[in-house]
Amino acid sequence: MKYGVLSFVTDQGIGPAVLGRALEERGFESLFVPEHTHVPASRRTPFPGGGELETVHYRVLDPFVALTAAATVTSRLVVGTGIALVTERDPISTAKEVASLDLVSGGRVAFGVGVGWNREEMENHGTDPRTRGRLMDERIEAMRRIWTEEQAEFHGEFVNFDPIFSWPKPVQQPHPPIYFGGGEATFPRIARFGAGWLPNVESPDALAPQLAKLRDAAGADVPVRVGHIGPKEPASIAGYEALGVEQVTIGLPTAPERETLESLDRLAEIVAKVG
Repeated sequence: MKYGVLSFVTDQGIGPAVLGRALEERGFESLFVPEHTHVPASRRTPFPGGGELETVHYRVLDPFVALTAAATVTSRLVVGTGIALVTERDPISTAKEVASLDLVSGGRVAFGVGVGWNREEMENHGTDPRTRGRLMDERIEAMRRIWTEEQAEFHGEFVNFDPIFSWPKPVQQPHPPIYFGGGEATFPRIARFGAGWLPNVESPDALAPQLAKLRDAAGADVPVRVGHIGPKEPASIAGYEALGVEQVTIGLPTAPERETLESLDRLAEIVAKVG
C-alpha cells in the first residue's frame, strides 16, 4: 500500500514546491490538494463536517497552479486533485489544464473529481445544484473525448461543441486516472467511467461494507485511494491494506514551513512503523 498526503495549500502555509519536495524526500507517493474557487459569505449551506468552516477553504490556491509547482521540483511524486469541482469548471479549459499538468509532470497526474457540497458556490458559477450530477457526467465525458480524439466533439444537455482541436494530449494513456469522491451514490458513476474511488472515511471498519458494495457495482479491481481523516496510529492505517486499498492519503494540517516539515517527519515515522 502507498501513502500520500492531502493538504489545503494556502497563502498562509508552506509553499507547494517546498511541500512537494519534502514529501518526495520522505518517501510519500503523492500530494493531493482540494479546490474551492471561493466560499460564499452567506454560509446557507452547512459544512458537511459540522461546525464552522475553516478559513483554509477559501484561502486555498488553485489546484493546478499548486500541483504544477510541486511537479516541477519532483520526479516521482504523484500530483492529484482531491477533489476538483468539475461542476464549477469549463470542460474544454479543464481538459487542457489536466493534460498540460500531465505533460509537465511526465505522466504523474491523478484526477480526483466531485460534484461539491456548497450550493451557493455552484450557483455563483451558473450551476443548478439539482442537476449537478448530470452536469459533471457530461463534462467528464467531454474531457475524455478531448484527451483521446484528434477532433473531439460533444453534444449533450449541458455541454455542446462542434469538432475542436486541443493539445497537448495527456502522457498517460488513454488519459490520467479519474477518481470520484463521494459515497455509495457515486458507485454507478465509477462503474460507468471505469474510474477509481476517493472516499473520506474514519476507519477501516467504516470502509469495509462500502468497499464490498463498490466491488459488487464496479468490479473487484476498482482502485481506491482513501482520504484518511481519522486517527494516525499505525494499526489504524494498516487496516486499510487488508482491504486491498491502493493508497491512504493522510490529512496534513495547513501550517507554516517549519511546523509542516516537523509534522511530515512524524508522519513518515508512523508510515515506517506500518510497514
